[in-house]
Amino acid sequence: MTKYKIKNRRGWIRIVEAFVAMLLITGIVFVIIGNEQTKREYVSSEAYTSMVSILREIELDGNLRSEIINTEDSSLPVEWANFSVSAPQTRARIMEKTPGYLKCVGKICAINDVCLLAQDAQNQEKTIYAESVVISSDLQTYNPRLLKLFCWAK
Repeated sequence: MTKYKIKNRRGWIRIVEAFVAMLLITGIVFVIIGNEQTKREYVSSEAYTSMVSILREIELDGNLRSEIINTEDSSLPVEWANFSVSAPQTRARIMEKTPGYLKCVGKICAINDVCLLAQDAQNQEKTIYAESVVISSDLQTYNPRLLKLFCWAK
């Protein structure tokens, strides 16, 4: 009987060892997932803060406001590739103020249009953050436009 109890005890010890090993592995996995989630939330928070700052600066600059408002209705929506023709100062400001860890592009649309980012194979697998501002008038002209900024981590 003693021999049987010793074998039985060894079996229970192995079961407990396996259970503890599984707990350790699960704990490590949760820590790694938690760190990744925290990093993603930090990038998200910082991205939106940067985007709002860029848009606010454009919104408050009279020259940039005029540049956006004076875009022709026939050229709307203005994609990022065409900013150098329609709104070169705005493009330069966006590029200048974009933090190094982000890639940002803009788009100028009519106020009632759906202003979506053009599909690009380069950013399909990324988390894209979007923020917009309505630029409605300057001292001479009332011609509302929607300036939308799309950013993603590099």
